[in-house]
Amino acid sequence: MQQKKISSAWLIDDDKIYLFGLRKMIEISKRCDSITEFSNGSEAIRKLQTMVDSPELLPDIIFLDINMPVMDGWQFLTAFDLLKKQLSRQIIIYMISSSIDDRDIERAKQLDAVKNYIIKPLPFDKLQSIFANEIQ
Repeated sequence: MQQKKISSAWLIDDDKIYLFGLRKMIEISKRCDSITEFSNGSEAIRKLQTMVDSPELLPDIIFLDINMPVMDGWQFLTAFDLLKKQLSRQIIIYMISSSIDDRDIERAKQLDAVKNYIIKPLPFDKLQSIFANEIQ
């Protein structure tokens, strides 16, 4: 029996080594057809803005870092909140950060757009669990 897949995942993080590892884990899981990487939130928001009228191109899930240059994760979420009203389908966001600051964790929990806050590194079994829970 073939496992169901997520069609598209976006990785928004400026750490190239972490992105490489996360991409490899997703590829190994064979639970996602397409992976797109962005080094900051601004790049991702600009891309989302071009997809407002093309819901089939929108990502199913976003893995978002907090601390990035240009536009950090919090700024991305503010811009996303304004944009999401124009999007014709829901996008699931997991905030994945090396920050263990309780203020960051609590702030993320207060945001409707954020499904969960995960401290880096994301373990493979947690990634598998995320995919299992998010695939309809």
